[in-house]
Amino acid sequence: MFDSLALPIVLLIFSGAAALVWMAGIRLSDTTDVLSFRLGLGQALGGLILLAIVTNLPEIAITVSAALSKELGVAVGNILGGIAIQTVVLVVLDAFAVGGREPLTYRAASLSLVLEGVLVIAVLTVAVMASQLPTSFIVWRVEPGGLLIAILWIAGIWLIAKARSGLPWHEEGVAPGGQKEPHGHSRAKKEQMAASKGVGTGRAMVVFSMAAVVTLVAGVLLEQSGEAIARDVGMSGVLFGSTFLAAATALPEVSTGITSVRMGDYQLAVSDIFGGNAFLPVLFLMASLLSGVAVLPQAHDTDVYLTGLGILLTAVYICGLIFRPGRRTLHMGIDSLAVLILYLIGVAGLVAVALG
Repeated sequence: MFDSLALPIVLLIFSGAAALVWMAGIRLSDTTDVLSFRLGLGQALGGLILLAIVTNLPEIAITVSAALSKELGVAVGNILGGIAIQTVVLVVLDAFAVGGREPLTYRAASLSLVLEGVLVIAVLTVAVMASQLPTSFIVWRVEPGGLLIAILWIAGIWLIAKARSGLPWHEEGVAPGGQKEPHGHSRAKKEQMAASKGVGTGRAMVVFSMAAVVTLVAGVLLEQSGEAIARDVGMSGVLFGSTFLAAATALPEVSTGITSVRMGDYQLAVSDIFGGNAFLPVLFLMASLLSGVAVLPQAHDTDVYLTGLGILLTAVYICGLIFRPGRRTLHMGIDSLAVLILYLIGVAGLVAVALG
């Protein structure tokens, strides 16, 4: 679609699509919170699944578009690189949204968040293992690695739903001195603000549907214009997908995360990032169903490298949630600083792997 257009025009289209993802993503997040509260989904299994799907609509659109066009490099890079860069969103929240002396993980610390981080590492580990299987190992367009990731993700969020309803630990696994109100209280406040403005459930559903459509269309534009940009500048699809494209699709998480932090819902901000990261590898199953190709066994060195980077960054934040650093360094927790440094080193290493 964009091969005949000049690079500046394609860059303008990519930037416009990113802006649409930003604006529609904010509306989508707000209306999802209102609807999940009014429909009684809350922290239940169905609510967690809905939230995971909704918050990753740009990535879903990109994956579908790439799978149908057999251009899986950008989609794979966006999925795996998206996990790394969405983890870095927590650095942004810690440095620019959290006020006071204590950093983000000190205030958000809870065992349920540790469990969410472990789920991210678990699905990424299966992705690495599945990448070593033969490309012929696929039955009825289903690759076993992608299927196992989907099953593991469903089992994991079931456990997380149980953990949020209560854990057999002191204070139900919530660390003392953290956020004062329960996990997800900002969603109830959003619903109250919507009700005070006279926003009914029907109107919320209309806004939700329109925002979802805009997000999906913008996601397709991002994928197709991104492929054209990568070809024009001589950048591999994996490298572009894991950096610029992943950053564009992570914009809604930045906005909603800042909103949650400023409302004092630190646990929700971290949970949204971990939850989205755990869901992204599930898209490999959808990619194989649509393309008829076993996606994970075709992973390149850069793909496996990005998976390892995502595991490493998640592990650092899990340690931060457990040890709870109480002071800031350069306006952020020591765990956020470590994640930022490791990500920058990781991107430099990614370039070396891609060029090698």
